[in-house]
Amino acid sequence: MAEQSRQEIVSGFYNQYEEEGRLDRSVHGRLEFATTMNYIHRYVGKNSKILEVGAGTGRYSIALAKESMDVTAVELVDKNLEILKANGAGLDNLKAYQGDATRLDQFADGSFDVTLVLGPLYHLYEKDDINKAIDEAIRVTKKGGVVMYAFISVFAIMYAEYFYGNWAAGQEENFTKDYKVRHFKEQLFTGYDVTEFEQLFEGKDITWITTTGVDGLLQPIEERPDFKMSDEDFKAMADWYLAFSEKRELLGHTNHLLYICRKN
Repeated sequence: MAEQSRQEIVSGFYNQYEEEGRLDRSVHGRLEFATTMNYIHRYVGKNSKILEVGAGTGRYSIALAKESMDVTAVELVDKNLEILKANGAGLDNLKAYQGDATRLDQFADGSFDVTLVLGPLYHLYEKDDINKAIDEAIRVTKKGGVVMYAFISVFAIMYAEYFYGNWAAGQEENFTKDYKVRHFKEQLFTGYDVTEFEQLFEGKDITWITTTGVDGLLQPIEERPDFKMSDEDFKAMADWYLAFSEKRELLGHTNHLLYICRKN
């Protein structure tokens, strides 16, 4: 049997996973969306042109288009793209294309005010591909524009997925024997040490703005049978989390993070 490509592995996963509604059906998903949108709104002007790379089923792209932004969405997976197009039907200011984060040839240099890369780096493992995705997002962004890259904490992967009697297997998958972080395509989702991720941008033509968490330590806590949170408590917690989401000592615990920078 031929070895599967990265694109085939990722598409195979999302063809059987229900990505639509992911940010609505859990408390940690709702917090991820609320926090990410807060950061997007800090840098998106009224007439901004926005590119979202790895747009999934369009939760962010459609929300921003409904706010009258000029939005272009790129998504790798056929199934997700079909849902995105269906959900975005009738929005003339939303354009959707199939494409890979490592190659955005259809877009000229400096085409967008804000570029969002909110998923592809979860599924990129080779240094060349990672650098291509980072560089392509920077290339298509205007000088002075903002780029946001989402990534996952490897420690949060361990906390969220491997406290159920399978810690040793998770440790072997995500770390070498001398505790270096591993990245390989069969992982499907790859995690980073925060400093390791930030070092990917050394020498890039950008200025770092901040690194922030977006969903805290909620995912493993939400698995508890006694977990509950009212809408009132969620609003209070979301406001509280936003006040502390950039604290360095908390970043390794949050599942999803944003690296935010400005193109020089």
